[in-house]
Amino acid sequence: MSLNKGKMPSIDASPYRFAIVASRFNKKYVDALVRDAVKALNSRGVGSENVRLVRVPGAAEIPHVCNMLAETDEYDAVIALGVVIAGDTPHHLIIAHSTANALQQIAIATTVPMINGIIVAENEEQAKARTVGEIARGTEFAECAMEMAWQAAMLLDEVLDAQEKREEEKGK
Repeated sequence: MSLNKGKMPSIDASPYRFAIVASRFNKKYVDALVRDAVKALNSRGVGSENVRLVRVPGAAEIPHVCNMLAETDEYDAVIALGVVIAGDTPHHLIIAHSTANALQQIAIATTVPMINGIIVAENEEQAKARTVGEIARGTEFAECAMEMAWQAAMLLDEVLDAQEKREEEKGK
């Protein structure tokens, strides 16, 4: 796993609104992701009134709620947080692939950035390292959400201009 993520631009994230959808399964690890994500959002000026936390049973349920939140047009980015640990069957791979694909499809369909913070680990040691240990990813997921909200806001005018131009060309 790469640790070379680069440096986040200096962003005032205070005007942006974020939703966090977090699984209750593997609670102690997911709670650590949530804690670190909220702390990172707060450190960039995002107040508690601009962060909504929704809990769901497990990782498989995350995309459904992410989609519903994106459809409200209330959030500038949605952060999906969960931890899936491999067992004796390939179920973790099914969850990993299906949730990743669903989150990408939601982002494309709604234009709301979906941050895939679903950790898929081969064992509990990997899960621990990526949530409470040396590679804790909660902060990284929040930073990604802030940067994508910022990017989306910057691109919105260009998208609206392009849509208007297409409409004008249709009318000719």
